[in-house]
Amino acid sequence: MQALFDSLGPTQALTAYQILLSLCVAFLAGSFLAAVYRWTHTGFSYSRSFVQAMVLASIVACIMIIAIGNNLARGLGILGALALIRFRTPIRDPRDIIFLFAALAIGIASGAQVFGVCILGSIFFGVTSLYLSWSPFTSRREFEGLLRFMAPSGSKIDDAIRDVFKEYTSSVEMVSVRDALQGDSMEYAYQVRLRDPTYKGDLIRSIENLQDVSEVSIVMQRSTVEI
Repeated sequence: MQALFDSLGPTQALTAYQILLSLCVAFLAGSFLAAVYRWTHTGFSYSRSFVQAMVLASIVACIMIIAIGNNLARGLGILGALALIRFRTPIRDPRDIIFLFAALAIGIASGAQVFGVCILGSIFFGVTSLYLSWSPFTSRREFEGLLRFMAPSGSKIDDAIRDVFKEYTSSVEMVSVRDALQGDSMEYAYQVRLRDPTYKGDLIRSIENLQDVSEVSIVMQRSTVEI
């Protein structure tokens, strides 16, 4: 019981040097985190204010932890005050939320003066973010397209088309074959996966060079949209 009452009372105040040290560590760790976010950002829009918010969030979290210390009453009071605040700014990218949580975490570690956790955690988080951004581990680039062309009815183009597909594509699947031009021609549609995105022009030219083939077109599409 005595320990519980002690936790409700005042705690030993930190010296000015200790407070400034914690704030500086939070600022440096938050700046490093913001720099990693800027280096690895690949979204449609880049928010300068969000990058600044990460640095400021680290400092605010540090100040809160210094103010709370091991005082339970202060912690409950700050928790109640924060419950009254409504943050209505939408964060649509889950990656941005993780970076914001990381900024708060390093601020808390710095405020608690657990500098080893703050510094090593920031470095490990930053290195992991750079690895995931630059490595193909999380990337899924599939260069797929819908290929269409016309050929006269009864023409023997199967072998020639198969040779072209073997050279430029990794997989081919026929989508449809239907009559065109009142039955005088056939329209072929294939779902193709290119070996390389630069093969698109070569594939079209190779099919156009085939005898009796005309109106060759390909529409590229992605099974996943990488942002």
